[in-house]
Amino acid sequence: MDLHITGPGQADIVGPHIDVTAKTGVSSAGELSHSRMEALEDLDPGWCPMRWDVSWQRNYRLALAHVKAGGALPGGPREVVVQGEDLGVWIAGQKAAWPQLTPAQAYLLETLGVDPDDTAGARPAPRSQDDRWAANLAAARQFRAREGHLRPARKHLETITVGVGGDGGQEVAVRLGAWLDNTRRRAAKLSPERRADLDALGTRWS
Repeated sequence: MDLHITGPGQADIVGPHIDVTAKTGVSSAGELSHSRMEALEDLDPGWCPMRWDVSWQRNYRLALAHVKAGGALPGGPREVVVQGEDLGVWIAGQKAAWPQLTPAQAYLLETLGVDPDDTAGARPAPRSQDDRWAANLAAARQFRAREGHLRPARKHLETITVGVGGDGGQEVAVRLGAWLDNTRRRAAKLSPERRADLDALGTRWS
Protein backbone atom coordinates (compact mmCIF):
# COMPACT_ATOMS: atom_id res chain seq x y z
CA MET A 1 0.00 0.00 0.00
CA ASP A 2 1.23 3.48 -0.87
CA LEU A 3 0.92 5.40 2.40
CA HIS A 4 1.21 9.15 2.66
CA ILE A 5 0.42 11.75 5.30
CA THR A 6 -1.46 14.47 3.47
CA GLY A 7 -4.98 13.24 4.11
CA PRO A 8 -7.87 15.66 4.59
CA GLY A 9 -8.08 15.19 8.34
CA GLN A 10 -9.55 11.73 8.66
CA ALA A 11 -8.04 8.25 8.75
CA ASP A 12 -9.67 6.64 5.70
CA ILE A 13 -6.41 6.39 3.74
CA VAL A 14 -3.89 5.81 6.48
CA GLY A 15 -4.24 4.39 9.96
CA PRO A 16 -5.46 6.45 12.93
CA HIS A 17 -2.01 6.58 14.51
CA ILE A 18 -0.41 7.91 11.33
CA ASP A 19 -3.23 10.40 10.82
CA VAL A 20 -2.67 11.84 14.30
CA THR A 21 0.99 12.30 13.45
CA ALA A 22 0.04 14.12 10.28
CA LYS A 23 -2.39 16.48 11.99
CA THR A 24 -0.09 17.32 14.87
CA GLY A 25 3.26 17.07 13.12
CA VAL A 26 2.72 18.82 9.81
CA SER A 27 0.98 21.84 11.33
CA SER A 28 4.02 22.54 13.48
CA ALA A 29 6.71 21.38 11.07
CA GLY A 30 9.04 24.19 12.05
CA GLU A 31 9.10 22.86 15.62
CA LEU A 32 9.67 19.18 14.84
CA SER A 33 12.69 17.47 16.31
CA HIS A 34 15.30 16.11 13.92
CA SER A 35 14.29 12.53 14.76
CA ARG A 36 10.60 13.26 14.09
CA MET A 37 11.46 14.86 10.75
CA GLU A 38 13.53 11.81 9.80
CA ALA A 39 10.64 9.53 10.78
CA LEU A 40 8.20 11.49 8.64
CA GLU A 41 10.70 11.52 5.77
CA ASP A 42 10.99 7.72 5.99
CA LEU A 43 7.20 7.39 5.95
CA ASP A 44 6.63 9.78 3.04
CA PRO A 45 9.73 11.34 1.41
CA GLY A 46 7.59 13.87 -0.42
CA TRP A 47 5.72 15.42 2.49
CA CYS A 48 7.78 18.68 2.29
CA PRO A 49 5.75 21.03 4.56
CA MET A 50 8.71 23.39 4.96
CA ARG A 51 9.14 23.89 1.22
CA TRP A 52 5.51 24.33 0.15
CA ASP A 53 2.13 24.15 1.81
CA VAL A 54 0.34 20.92 2.65
CA SER A 55 -2.53 21.82 0.30
CA TRP A 56 -0.14 21.69 -2.66
CA GLN A 57 1.21 18.33 -1.51
CA ARG A 58 -2.31 16.95 -1.02
CA ASN A 59 -3.38 17.88 -4.56
CA TYR A 60 -0.16 16.47 -5.98
CA ARG A 61 -0.64 13.18 -4.13
CA LEU A 62 -4.26 12.91 -5.31
CA ALA A 63 -3.17 13.56 -8.89
CA LEU A 64 -0.35 11.02 -8.56
CA ALA A 65 -2.72 8.36 -7.22
CA HIS A 66 -5.16 9.10 -10.05
CA VAL A 67 -2.44 8.66 -12.69
CA LYS A 68 -1.05 5.52 -11.03
CA ALA A 69 -4.55 4.03 -11.12
CA GLY A 70 -4.60 4.50 -14.88
CA GLY A 71 -6.47 7.79 -15.03
CA ALA A 72 -5.71 10.54 -17.52
CA LEU A 73 -4.78 14.04 -16.45
CA PRO A 74 -7.81 16.35 -16.64
CA GLY A 75 -7.80 18.93 -19.39
CA GLY A 76 -10.15 21.33 -17.65
CA PRO A 77 -12.25 22.01 -14.54
CA ARG A 78 -14.75 19.49 -13.17
CA GLU A 79 -13.35 16.62 -15.23
CA VAL A 80 -11.69 14.90 -12.26
CA VAL A 81 -12.74 15.70 -8.68
CA VAL A 82 -11.16 13.56 -5.94
CA GLN A 83 -12.02 13.97 -2.25
CA GLY A 84 -13.43 17.41 -3.01
CA GLU A 85 -10.35 18.60 -4.91
CA ASP A 86 -10.83 19.67 -8.55
CA LEU A 87 -7.60 18.41 -10.07
CA GLY A 88 -8.25 20.17 -13.38
CA VAL A 89 -8.43 23.55 -11.66
CA TRP A 90 -5.34 22.76 -9.61
CA ILE A 91 -3.29 21.69 -12.64
CA ALA A 92 -4.37 24.78 -14.58
CA GLY A 93 -3.25 26.89 -11.62
CA GLN A 94 0.17 25.22 -11.59
CA LYS A 95 0.63 25.92 -15.30
CA ALA A 96 -0.35 29.55 -14.84
CA ALA A 97 2.06 29.96 -11.91
CA TRP A 98 4.89 27.85 -13.35
CA PRO A 99 7.60 30.55 -13.11
CA GLN A 100 6.87 30.85 -9.36
CA LEU A 101 7.18 27.12 -8.64
CA THR A 102 10.26 25.70 -6.94
CA PRO A 103 12.47 23.44 -9.10
CA ALA A 104 11.30 20.46 -7.04
CA GLN A 105 7.63 21.29 -7.62
CA ALA A 106 8.23 21.68 -11.35
CA TYR A 107 10.02 18.34 -11.42
CA LEU A 108 7.19 16.55 -9.59
CA LEU A 109 4.63 18.01 -11.98
CA GLU A 110 6.69 17.01 -15.00
CA THR A 111 6.84 13.41 -13.72
CA LEU A 112 3.03 13.47 -13.77
CA GLY A 113 3.04 14.66 -17.37
CA VAL A 114 2.21 18.29 -16.57
CA ASP A 115 4.13 20.89 -18.57
CA PRO A 116 3.97 24.69 -18.43
CA ASP A 117 2.72 24.62 -22.03
CA ASP A 118 1.47 21.27 -23.34
CA THR A 119 1.61 22.42 -26.96
CA ALA A 120 5.15 23.77 -26.93
CA GLY A 121 6.65 21.63 -24.18
CA ALA A 122 8.76 24.56 -22.99
CA ARG A 123 8.66 27.11 -20.21
CA PRO A 124 6.71 30.16 -21.43
CA ALA A 125 8.28 33.60 -21.37
CA PRO A 126 7.43 35.58 -18.21
CA ARG A 127 4.29 37.66 -18.68
CA SER A 128 4.47 41.41 -18.36
CA GLN A 129 2.61 43.30 -15.65
CA ASP A 130 0.13 44.45 -18.29
CA ASP A 131 -0.51 40.83 -19.34
CA ARG A 132 -1.10 39.78 -15.73
CA TRP A 133 -3.42 42.74 -15.14
CA ALA A 134 -5.39 41.88 -18.30
CA ALA A 135 -5.82 38.25 -17.20
CA ASN A 136 -6.89 39.22 -13.68
CA LEU A 137 -9.30 41.83 -15.02
CA ALA A 138 -10.79 39.32 -17.47
CA ALA A 139 -11.36 36.93 -14.55
CA ALA A 140 -13.02 39.71 -12.54
CA ARG A 141 -15.32 40.61 -15.44
CA GLN A 142 -16.26 36.98 -15.98
CA PHE A 143 -17.03 36.48 -12.29
CA ARG A 144 -19.07 39.71 -12.14
CA ALA A 145 -21.10 38.78 -15.23
CA ARG A 146 -21.90 35.33 -13.81
CA GLU A 147 -22.48 36.13 -10.14
CA GLY A 148 -23.79 39.70 -10.34
CA HIS A 149 -21.20 40.97 -7.83
CA LEU A 150 -17.45 41.10 -7.34
CA ARG A 151 -17.03 39.64 -3.85
CA PRO A 152 -15.29 36.30 -4.37
CA ALA A 153 -13.91 34.36 -1.43
CA ARG A 154 -10.24 34.93 -0.64
CA LYS A 155 -9.29 31.47 -1.98
CA HIS A 156 -11.54 31.58 -5.05
CA LEU A 157 -10.00 30.45 -8.35
CA GLU A 158 -11.62 31.74 -11.54
CA THR A 159 -10.89 29.73 -14.67
CA ILE A 160 -10.60 31.77 -17.86
CA THR A 161 -9.48 31.09 -21.42
CA VAL A 162 -6.51 33.03 -22.71
CA GLY A 163 -5.33 33.12 -26.32
CA VAL A 164 -2.30 31.03 -27.26
CA GLY A 165 -0.98 31.67 -30.75
CA GLY A 166 -4.44 31.78 -32.30
CA ASP A 167 -5.12 28.11 -31.52
CA GLY A 168 -8.32 28.67 -29.61
CA GLY A 169 -6.86 29.52 -26.24
CA GLN A 170 -5.89 27.73 -23.05
CA GLU A 171 -7.68 27.52 -19.72
CA VAL A 172 -5.86 29.05 -16.77
CA ALA A 173 -6.92 29.46 -13.14
CA VAL A 174 -6.70 32.99 -11.73
CA ARG A 175 -6.47 33.53 -7.97
CA LEU A 176 -9.17 36.17 -8.17
CA GLY A 177 -9.99 36.56 -4.48
CA ALA A 178 -6.37 37.00 -3.44
CA TRP A 179 -5.72 39.40 -6.33
CA LEU A 180 -8.64 41.64 -5.39
CA ASP A 181 -7.57 41.72 -1.74
CA ASN A 182 -4.02 42.67 -2.72
CA THR A 183 -5.26 45.28 -5.21
CA ARG A 184 -7.43 46.95 -2.55
CA ARG A 185 -4.44 47.22 -0.23
CA ARG A 186 -2.42 49.07 -2.86
CA ALA A 187 -5.31 51.08 -4.29
CA ALA A 188 -3.43 54.35 -3.83
CA LYS A 189 -0.75 53.13 -6.25
CA LEU A 190 -3.14 52.18 -9.06
CA SER A 191 -3.26 54.26 -12.22
CA PRO A 192 -6.54 56.14 -12.83
CA GLU A 193 -7.26 53.82 -15.76
CA ARG A 194 -6.88 50.64 -13.72
CA ARG A 195 -8.93 52.01 -10.86
CA ALA A 196 -11.65 53.01 -13.35
CA ASP A 197 -11.66 49.45 -14.74
CA LEU A 198 -12.41 48.07 -11.28
CA ASP A 199 -14.86 50.85 -10.39
CA ALA A 200 -16.88 49.85 -13.46
CA LEU A 201 -17.25 46.37 -11.96
CA GLY A 202 -18.55 47.72 -8.65
CA THR A 203 -15.38 47.03 -6.68
CA ARG A 204 -15.60 47.76 -2.96
CA TRP A 205 -12.47 49.55 -1.81
CA SER A 206 -13.02 49.14 1.93
